[in-house]
Amino acid sequence: MAKNRIQFQKGLSEIEFRERYGTEEQCRAALFQWRWPEGFRCPRCGSASHCEIKGRKVHQCNRCHHQVSLIAGTIFHSTKLALTIWFLAIYHLTQSKQGISSLELSRRLGVSYNTAWKLQHKLMQVMLERDGNKQLAGRIELDDAYLGGRRRGGKRGRGAPGKTPFVAAVEATDEGKPMKIKLSRVSGFRKVEIEKWSKKHLKPGSKVTSDGLGCFEAVVAADCEHTVALAGSGPDAVEIKAFKWVNTALGNLKTSLKGTYHMVGQKHVPRYLAQFQYRFNRRYQLAEMIPRLAWVSLRTPPMPYRLLKLAEVYW
Repeated sequence: MAKNRIQFQKGLSEIEFRERYGTEEQCRAALFQWRWPEGFRCPRCGSASHCEIKGRKVHQCNRCHHQVSLIAGTIFHSTKLALTIWFLAIYHLTQSKQGISSLELSRRLGVSYNTAWKLQHKLMQVMLERDGNKQLAGRIELDDAYLGGRRRGGKRGRGAPGKTPFVAAVEATDEGKPMKIKLSRVSGFRKVEIEKWSKKHLKPGSKVTSDGLGCFEAVVAADCEHTVALAGSGPDAVEIKAFKWVNTALGNLKTSLKGTYHMVGQKHVPRYLAQFQYRFNRRYQLAEMIPRLAWVSLRTPPMPYRLLKLAEVYW
């Protein structure tokens, strides 16, 4: 039987990772190249002539003497951690198939749980913002989904306490090959919510297939075609071909979350969804995810802990 080329990707081994990013100097050199690929330019006067003040780890313009930190204004802003720790966290978040918990990350990085939690959530915030405005197009499978289970003695199904609703969508080729997924928390499954979601996340002209949930009719407001495929209920519903890939993605997502994390707080659900989504959408370029995530981290604004902890994100 032929091997699944996604599952059997070589990826980047720990030995190769440490050869590339094992020292602080290697990490700084990589970040410098990714932040200023055409060479340093002073943000104040535009001069390329500069020197590095190594004692303070800043770059100083030789013309106007303006000083710029390599990590200022990025997700790494004001970090007290070594860059080797950040790079190792990026390695584990991108190369672990099922994700990694903050507790396990703290053990592998040799830092406290709170430090690992902040580091992980900052990188997941980068993933969330990176894919936030990217749209799906073409043939799309759409479904409603929930995280959290029924509490003892409480209501079952939609609207049950403790459930977090989110939209799951899979873009597939005409041949049925899954390409991208979109996982977005919503406040509820109402037409006004789905219309808002569709206009942001679906390209006009997309061909959307959903089950009979009435709110999904709102995709036509985003100039998309809409087809209803009645899925029924019970175990046989997941076998319907029209929802093959969205059901597969949801199954893998819930297995990943259940197997890796003891609990996912409702207000942080978007980041956990974004982490799974980010890895899935780049699953053909496993080794490249490390420099790609570091590159976009340099272009993501700082996320202070107070915002990281309290942020309520829907889109």
